[in-house]
Amino acid sequence: VTAEGWADVTVLAAGRNGGFGAGNNCGILAGLSDPETTPDFIYVLNSDAFPEPDAIQSLLDHMLAHPQTGFAGSLIYGEDGVPHMSTFRFPSLPGELEGTMRFGPVSRLLKNHQVPMPPPEHSQPVDWVAGASLMMRVSMLRDIGLFDEAFFLYFEETDLCLRGQRAGYSVDFVRESQVMHIGSVSTGMGGWARTPRYWFQSRWYYHVKNHGRLHALCASILHLIGGSFHRLRRVLRGRRSVDPPVFLRDLIRHDAAALFRPLSAPQIPQLPDVPQGVTPPRTSVSPEV
Repeated sequence: VTAEGWADVTVLAAGRNGGFGAGNNCGILAGLSDPETTPDFIYVLNSDAFPEPDAIQSLLDHMLAHPQTGFAGSLIYGEDGVPHMSTFRFPSLPGELEGTMRFGPVSRLLKNHQVPMPPPEHSQPVDWVAGASLMMRVSMLRDIGLFDEAFFLYFEETDLCLRGQRAGYSVDFVRESQVMHIGSVSTGMGGWARTPRYWFQSRWYYHVKNHGRLHALCASILHLIGGSFHRLRRVLRGRRSVDPPVFLRDLIRHDAAALFRPLSAPQIPQLPDVPQGVTPPRTSVSPEV
């Protein structure tokens, strides 16, 4: 490890599989446990992601140059060199319809509501960025807390970026930072035979938590309308849907039951306050994976 440039690596056993957010929270809290060595930034990197030599430094340089930036994310590309979707708009009701209908005229009409955005040509603020390579300002995390552990997987970085923006921080895409991501190694998402329950739970929780139960219900109805239209078009053209089997049926079952259940309480760990008179020694990066 040291021969490859890592001077200090600590492997932590969380004791449970709480999902993406909980796992990262465990590492972040461990890295910030000593107020006298607290870094200014935390860097989160997926286990199946591989930064280019200057990728992390580019994020750090951007954060230092833009004090109001709370998050900085990289350009993500695959093993074939093709850029992945790295930048996104927040989910919305029009975006729910557009994303599931996948119909040219509707997509053109609702283009400003499409959740995935093509990677911009230059660094710029966006709604949220992929969590595969993400730098976060520690002072912001003291304001808003860490990942909400009520999300097991999916929507957790969307929620965290939304909380950051609501607190007045910017979410920036940094084009100069490039990271190769294999993708879906942990979840197998690309080959799902059936969408796992935790995806439906995370989606529903995100909508209700941030916009209310009525909004979540409307989002599900629009999702069903768009998805049904897409499947009908595929059938009429003699093609199979690319979505996992019984996806819409599972969505109806989950959301109909969730509509009458109390929402899970947010589980957002807070960072300890820095004692008076203690100043972090210098800007540094904590490579939490």
